Amino acid sequence: MTINAANTVTEQLTAAGRAIEHDSFAIIDAEVGSHAYSDEQWSIVRRMIHANADFEFNGLTEFHPQAINAGLAAILKGGTAIIADVEMICVGLSATRLAHFGLFTHQFISDADVIEQAKAEETTRAVQAMRKAHRLGLLENAIIGIGNAPTALIEVMRLIREENLRPALVIGMPVGFVSAAESKALLAQIDAVPWIGIRGRKGGSTLVVAAIHALLGIAESRQRNVA
Repeated sequence: MTINAANTVTEQLTAAGRAIEHDSFAIIDAEVGSHAYSDEQWSIVRRMIHANADFEFNGLTEFHPQAINAGLAAILKGGTAIIADVEMICVGLSATRLAHFGLFTHQFISDADVIEQAKAEETTRAVQAMRKAHRLGLLENAIIGIGNAPTALIEVMRLIREENLRPALVIGMPVGFVSAAESKALLAQIDAVPWIGIRGRKGGSTLVVAAIHALLGIAESRQRNVA
């Protein structure tokens, strides 16, 4: 099933670009064969594979049962904030696609007050960036994308457990060797908040971008079908 074959906003802007992307997806489908994901889940996993040519994400990627519907609801209502742990995610997301849905991004990792607080409390900038977003009221009902900093994901988990934070969706895919796998294991234990995650050390900001772009594509398809 091709979920976004007739999309316009969330497709490549040129016919040549669209052909290359569609051919790439067809190659991935052919090489993977059968898989355990739903059609909408697979559209996300496939785009993640497309982002870095790593077929291990077929199997490593996990979904909370409500992840897809929660993410789409947040996108389609408009005005939803996407809070990222690093600027790379914000830069990687298509401004045109975000604008179509009235979405906006925030990241605070390099803010002077975040850096100073991290030094004062001997924590990481990523932790303080999430705390700042929470103080500003930006995390509630937001889509949170974490692709770089395991400490940011651990802090979000703490806020969910201890301060009753309820984001719309957490996309937790930090990469690395210190606490990356552990942070994602914590995410997989969360029931109260929908999430998309990856088992193990692999991850990265490009994967978060790919997952969000895939969700935007599904959202456009749903928009088109109810129009």
